[in-house]
Amino acid sequence: MSSLQCIVVSPERTEMDVTAESIVLPMYDGEFGILQGHSPVIGRLGYGCLKIRKSGQNEERYFVDAGFVQVANNVVSLLTDRLVPVSQLSQEEATRELEVANRMPSKNSEARAAKEKAVSRARAQLRLLGAGK
Repeated sequence: MSSLQCIVVSPERTEMDVTAESIVLPMYDGEFGILQGHSPVIGRLGYGCLKIRKSGQNEERYFVDAGFVQVANNVVSLLTDRLVPVSQLSQEEATRELEVANRMPSKNSEARAAKEKAVSRARAQLRLLGAGK
């Protein structure tokens, strides 16, 4: 059976280390699908849904809080600030985060970048929950 190893690491610990049949990543500029035998690649993750399909099982979905990915030798390694099962996301919390982000100051380039990051993160969570359409 075709398989990939998916390893997700946050600054605190290894969040996940599983075998998968296919993986779809949220890149900063769109989704990126990976199957066994994919050529090596390094890329920048965006905010969005990590989809993992294991052999004979339903797709697992996780919110990824940006970061980086490396694909090499059937190993998909993600470095991200946060990985949360979509089932554990809260629409109320994401809505609150978006409201707070929209009120953040943007007086200089650093403040604007922080605001844009916070808004993007909250909007991605709302999209995953079906409320950001």
